[in-house]
Amino acid sequence: MLINKSVSEFIDQTASDSPTPGGGSVAAFAGGIGAALNAMVGELTFPKKDFEALSTEDQAMLKENHAKFLELVADLKIAVDEDSTAFDSVMVAFKLPKETDEEKKARSQAIQDGYKKALEVPLNTAKLCLEILKLQDGIGRLGNINAITDVGTGTLMAYSGVEAALFNVTINLQSIKDEEYRTNIEREVEKVLAEAKVLRDQLIDVVYERLNG
Repeated sequence: MLINKSVSEFIDQTASDSPTPGGGSVAAFAGGIGAALNAMVGELTFPKKDFEALSTEDQAMLKENHAKFLELVADLKIAVDEDSTAFDSVMVAFKLPKETDEEKKARSQAIQDGYKKALEVPLNTAKLCLEILKLQDGIGRLGNINAITDVGTGTLMAYSGVEAALFNVTINLQSIKDEEYRTNIEREVEKVLAEAKVLRDQLIDVVYERLNG
């Protein structure tokens, strides 16, 4: 499993002629690191007097979001390996027999199903990374000021995970013949990316305000 490799091994394998880990797995890894950084800021926030001075509602929100960051770390670790096998169904489908009309039809359908699976895995990764960005406002505004740069780095990593994963969605979508399916996914990609950009910019503004304040 890719996720069980050391960081050094992961980087070295990425730099090799091996097709995995590719951009999709790296996108999931980036998102996982983004979630982990935000979880770390929570760990550095909760023991502080500033946290105790917050309202009960803000304390509960930060604690709840912290738990969600940890869940996202776990989900994105799984996504690292899921993406490495996402294209397998396409490769298997291309090897199916195509001698008869029935075989050709079955092969064509299997290829289409494979491409859908191949793009749905990175689409899920992008949505998970978007969830990180949605949760960051609280820790950005109220988290330990000494770790505000980690919030900023977490923002950039999570956003990179979104857009990088959507690259893989888009390239696989080009092979889909189902026009309705393509249109629906294209709209979803546009929506996710647009929301991620807005959240990224808002969060980075918060980071710089606290960093320079």
